[in-house]
Amino acid sequence: MPEVIRHMKRAILRAAANAGEGHVPSAFSVLDILWVLYSQVLRHDPANPGWEERDRFVLSKGHASLALYAVLARQGYFPEAELERFGSFGAMLGGHPCRLKVPGVECSAGSLGHGLPMAVGLALGLRLRGMPGRVFALIGDGEANEGSVWEALLLAAHHRLTNLCVIVDVNHSTDRALDLGDLPGKFAAFGFNAQCVDGHDHQALREALSQEPGDWPLALLAQTVKGRGCSDMENNPAWHHRAPKEQELCAMLQELA
Repeated sequence: MPEVIRHMKRAILRAAANAGEGHVPSAFSVLDILWVLYSQVLRHDPANPGWEERDRFVLSKGHASLALYAVLARQGYFPEAELERFGSFGAMLGGHPCRLKVPGVECSAGSLGHGLPMAVGLALGLRLRGMPGRVFALIGDGEANEGSVWEALLLAAHHRLTNLCVIVDVNHSTDRALDLGDLPGKFAAFGFNAQCVDGHDHQALREALSQEPGDWPLALLAQTVKGRGCSDMENNPAWHHRAPKEQELCAMLQELA
């Protein structure tokens, strides 16, 4: 695990512990994806977040906000010290990212299933305006239970929005409730160029995210481990929305040292 990832995971753990809340396992699940995206793929400018020719990123699974905050801070959108105020009264960083408060956030998150339709609208809007830039949307596999996800996919395929890339965090957290089966096959049936990738392999992620658009929108099914890096947390449903207590925090920080 690269040191930069370890550093951000430690910061995420401290932020959650300070706040007494946070979806840490979900943040750990997507952190590698977001880091590769922002450090090696996206065209963006922390000094000018509103740069018109930038690429756009939409975190549809907004409860994984701590991962996005850690990456944005590391990229220079705001001081890393802001993470220490996560979830506190009047803080910039809340449980779900807000575009009116957090530099670099394109769309506010909330109910699952809302981010992808907004990303489709962004991609279509860029095309209609003749603007450059790609739109990346990260959804969860559990979020794919939402009908709005599939409606948005149909619209994107109908308009052949090749400037859109949908990344699915396949961490199997929803399998106990509803097994989604052959997700790559389903995305392909809805008109997407569907590919699988190791969601923790930085080189594989960079190559997949950087590929030239084809004839159809791209869907990357990223296989991940929920809570990756903390053995007690990995694939453990008890940690879904739980902040570490002092002794647990010390043990997890040591494991990530």
